[in-house]
Amino acid sequence: MANPLLLSCDGCGQLADSAHISRRLRRLEWATRFRPLHIQTLLLAGVAPASDREYLYAPEGKFQGGAENVLRWARIAYEGKSVEAVLAEFQKAGFMLVHLLECPVEADQQVGPLIQKALPGTVARIRRSLKPKRVVLLAAEPWAERLQAPDLGCPVELTTL
Repeated sequence: MANPLLLSCDGCGQLADSAHISRRLRRLEWATRFRPLHIQTLLLAGVAPASDREYLYAPEGKFQGGAENVLRWARIAYEGKSVEAVLAEFQKAGFMLVHLLECPVEADQQVGPLIQKALPGTVARIRRSLKPKRVVLLAAEPWAERLQAPDLGCPVELTTL
């Protein structure tokens, strides 16, 4: 049996097959659809959730786990509202959620080296492309200590959800 072609995923640094890349691109498309024109607050989390139900921008809008916590933190009510309405409100408020590793980490992967590898690219993306007014780190992880306001070009805050 032939091994599938594996490529390095530019969203997480893991060796990935076409299904992994396709899933990453689908999530990127979902998030891009609700990116604010001017990002007031960039919420930065560590690793993207494995389940689409916990991924904030998923169109099925279950808003569970991390997605639910982010909406509570942003004080955006989601019960009884359509996914579109909730995400439009999140967007209108100037919020954008980004994960340092845009893909879930495979069970056999070490997270630390992947994060260390992704950190410089994420900092560059925040400074050059996203350009938020402030960054809120959603976890007190070791990588969070390396992100400072001068590096990102805006104030940095820490919160735990």
